[in-house]
Amino acid sequence: MVVTGAADEGSRMNEQVRTGDIAGAAVSALPRGAGPAVTAKVRARHVDVFYGDKQALKDVSVDIPARAVTAFIGPSGCGKSTFLRCINRMNDTIPTSRVSGQITIDGEDIYDPRLDVVQLRARVGMVFQKPNPFPKSIYENVAYGPRIHGLARNKPELDGIVMSSLEKAGLLKEVRDRLGDSGTSLSGGQQQRLCIARAIAVSPEVILMDEPCSALDPIATARIEELIDELRENYCIIMVTHSMQQAARVSQRTAFFHLGELIEQGDTTDIFTNPRNRQTQDYITGRYG
Repeated sequence: MVVTGAADEGSRMNEQVRTGDIAGAAVSALPRGAGPAVTAKVRARHVDVFYGDKQALKDVSVDIPARAVTAFIGPSGCGKSTFLRCINRMNDTIPTSRVSGQITIDGEDIYDPRLDVVQLRARVGMVFQKPNPFPKSIYENVAYGPRIHGLARNKPELDGIVMSSLEKAGLLKEVRDRLGDSGTSLSGGQQQRLCIARAIAVSPEVILMDEPCSALDPIATARIEELIDELRENYCIIMVTHSMQQAARVSQRTAFFHLGELIEQGDTTDIFTNPRNRQTQDYITGRYG
C-alpha cells in the first residue's frame, strides 16, 4: 500500500512543535472532522480509493475505538461502503481498484505486503446487506470458518464453538433441534443472525456490517439491533447504515461521509444534537440525501 503525505505531515508537526505551536501540532494529528480524541482499534490516515480513473474516497482519516459501535452515514454513493471494504481488503478483489494511505489495526499496517490476507479476514469479520448463508446445514455454516482456520482440534471442540457462536448470535434456542437443516431454510432475520454467528465463530476482533438490516422487517431489525448492542461489549463493530434513526439507536460513534469525503466524526450524541459542520446538519435534518 502506498503511504502518501505522511512525511510532509510529520515535518509540519515538527515545525509547529519547534516554534511553540503545540495546539496546532495536536490539531494536525487529529483526523479531519474529528471530535475528542479516542483510543483507536482501527486507524486510517489519508486513505484514497480509486476505481480506474474515478476517485471514490478522498483523504479519509478516522479513528475507530474498540468495544463500541461506529456508524458510517451519508447519502448513497458517498463512499461509506467503499471505506468499509478497505478494512478487510475486500477491494483487493476488484481489478481496477487502487488504495493509498494507511489503515492499521492495533498499530499493524493491514496493507503490509507481508500480511496474510486470509488471516486478516479472520480477524475482521463481515456481515453483508443481504443474508448470504452457505448452501449447507446450519451447523456447517458456523463450523466452516473454525474448521478451515484450524481453531478446533476435535469434534467436541468444534461443537462447542458452533453452539457458543449460535448462542452469542441469539439463535441457538430457535435452531438447537434442527442444526442439520439447511441454513437457507431459515427466515430472513434468522439467516442474518446465522451469518453473524458464522462471522464470530472465528473469534474476530472487528466486525464489519454493511447495512445489515436493510432487507429485514421491523421485528427482525429490532432483534439484530439488540444483538449488535450485546456484541459491542466484546467486539469493535463498524456499521454502514442509511437509517439515521438506527445509527442514533445503536452506535456510540458516528462518521458522516459525503461525495467521497469524511465530513465529520464524533460521539453519536454530539453528531445528532450539535454537529460542527453545516453539511452534517443539513443531512441529518433531511435537507438533502
